[in-house]
Amino acid sequence: MNKNRQTTMRGFTLIEVLVTLVVLAIGLLGLAGLQASSLKHNNNAYQRTQATFLAYDILDRMRANPFGVEAGSYNAIDTGGGPLTDPGCIDTNCDPVTLATSDTFEWATRLAAVLPSGRGIIAGTNANAPFTVTVMWDDMRTGATGTNCVPADPNDMTCFSVTGQVLYNRF
Repeated sequence: MNKNRQTTMRGFTLIEVLVTLVVLAIGLLGLAGLQASSLKHNNNAYQRTQATFLAYDILDRMRANPFGVEAGSYNAIDTGGGPLTDPGCIDTNCDPVTLATSDTFEWATRLAAVLPSGRGIIAGTNANAPFTVTVMWDDMRTGATGTNCVPADPNDMTCFSVTGQVLYNRF
């Protein structure tokens, strides 16, 4: 009778091991999914931080060049409108207009280098009036090119906008 009982219990621990392996595999898959999601969100946060830095960078450049702002050199700039050229005046002496061109070139270069499909738009008209700086990028890397900044539209790029003033008083 004791021998018969042992034959019916054979393989029971093998089933326990298999069930344990299935549960462990599902847990590890869930952990891998969490890790991938964490990396994605971390990258999104990094890109938003870079967009913030770049938006304030051009505003600071504008504040450092009030004569260029007064001359209208920063009005209606779109870095996606075509290739920009470097006037190469930093080593020599820049006048305010060419300094603004150099600032725009360097800003556009950094946008393209740091953000995927990075693009920037500056909207404003003159000194002592608000300028709106919008930094756009393809956050999901899907080839989005839209500039309407509608988060629900998959064709639109992700946008960060900041409005600032370049206060300028002539003595």
